[in-house]
Amino acid sequence: MSDVTPTIVKLGGTTVAADELALSGIADHAARHRLVIVHGGGRLLSAWLERLGIESRFEDGLRVTDDAALEAALAVFGGLVNGELVAALNRADVSAVGVTGIDDGLLIGERVAELGRVCRVKGIRRRLIDTLLTAGLTPVVAPLALDENGVPCNVNADEAAAGLAAGLQARLLIMTDTDGVLDEQGRSISFLDAATVEGLISIGAIRDGMVPKVRGALSALERGATEVLIANGRTEAAVRRALDGSLTGTRIQRATDDAQ
Repeated sequence: MSDVTPTIVKLGGTTVAADELALSGIADHAARHRLVIVHGGGRLLSAWLERLGIESRFEDGLRVTDDAALEAALAVFGGLVNGELVAALNRADVSAVGVTGIDDGLLIGERVAELGRVCRVKGIRRRLIDTLLTAGLTPVVAPLALDENGVPCNVNADEAAAGLAAGLQARLLIMTDTDGVLDEQGRSISFLDAATVEGLISIGAIRDGMVPKVRGALSALERGATEVLIANGRTEAAVRRALDGSLTGTRIQRATDDAQ
C-alpha cells in the first residue's frame, strides 16, 4: 500500500458541467494524491422531491429525511449523481469507481432520530477505499450509510467527507460555491478555529449549509484529519489548484493551532 496520505475532495454534485470545470486538469494529480471524491447533490434531490410532491425540510442545514425522501436520496445520490460524476471523471482520464457509504459498510452511521432516516458518521471501515486506491482507482462516494440496525440512511455530504478524512487521517478539500467561509461583510476568512466558528454561527455570519461544513471540518481535525481547506470549486481546475496549493480559501484550524 502507498504511504502517500489520501486527499478527500468534497464536491457539491449539483451539475456535471460545474464538476467537470472544477475537475479539469487533475488526471496527473489523482493517482499521486490518492484522491477520494465525495459528492453531494442536495439541490438536485430537492428538485426531484418537488416533482414527487414531497416537501424538503431542513434543521441547522441538515435535511429532514422521511422514508419517501430516503427512497429518492438512494436513487439521486447513489444512482444519478454518482454515475454522472464517475462518467465525468473518466472523460477527464481519471479511472473512477462509484460507491456509496453503504458498500462494505464503508461509513459507520449513528441515527439522528429527530431528522428521520439520517445518520451521522461515527467512523469508517476503510477496506474498500484501501483496495480501490491500491489498485490505482479513484473512489467516488455517495453520502449514504447504514445505521446501527443496518438500515440505509441519508448522510450530509460534508459530514461524510469529514468522516472519511478523519478515518483515513487525510487532507480534506471542501469545494463550495463561495471563496471559502465569508465574514459578515462577505469577505473571505483565511483561517478559522472552533471559537471563531461558533462566534460567527451565533451572529448568523455562518449559516445554512455552511454550518455543517465548518463543524464537520473541525470534527475531522479533532479525529485525525491532517488539514482542511474550504474553497471555491466553481472555477476552472479548482481541484488541481487546491492540490498544488495555488487555490486560496479558508483553512480550518484546531483550537491548539497557532494563528498564522
